[in-house]
Amino acid sequence: MPLLRVDSSVLLVVDLQERLMPAIAGARAVLDNNVRLVRAATRLGIDVRATEQNPEGLGATVGEIGDLLPRSAEPKTTFAAGIDPGPGTIVVTGCEAHVCVLQTVLALRAGGRDVAVVADAVGSRTESNRERGLDRMRAHGVDVVTTEMVVFEWLHDSENPAFREVQKLIK
Repeated sequence: MPLLRVDSSVLLVVDLQERLMPAIAGARAVLDNNVRLVRAATRLGIDVRATEQNPEGLGATVGEIGDLLPRSAEPKTTFAAGIDPGPGTIVVTGCEAHVCVLQTVLALRAGGRDVAVVADAVGSRTESNRERGLDRMRAHGVDVVTTEMVVFEWLHDSENPAFREVQKLIK
């Protein structure tokens, strides 16, 4: 897969929900990196989509993410997000890495989609589950990237008009 590009990326945020996040190992870092990615994507004109697993049970998307979304998160009961996030490479973040993120990513790959999962923007209740989920995704042809990799690939050039503003999200 080539470098991520603004004109061919979609950001998919999976199940960052109120009642789930307190149980996630390293939740603060996962949320902070998701905020960075949603803000960068929004500033750069990249479509942002989100899902909520059983929102009646797990609550809505956490406010700091939900407030940034350009549209409401799509509710689901299946572990794999059954949405068509649009054309391009799907950049995936969220929880839990070994359940909903994994099943969503594998379904996208089975449909022939290019997928990049952002390792420092996905979480699970245990680090072991997170790592095994990432390993399995990688084994199925998924690029495993970081927040900074995504942001700087989207920017492409330090002369990008959004460079200074977006770069501040990383520092």
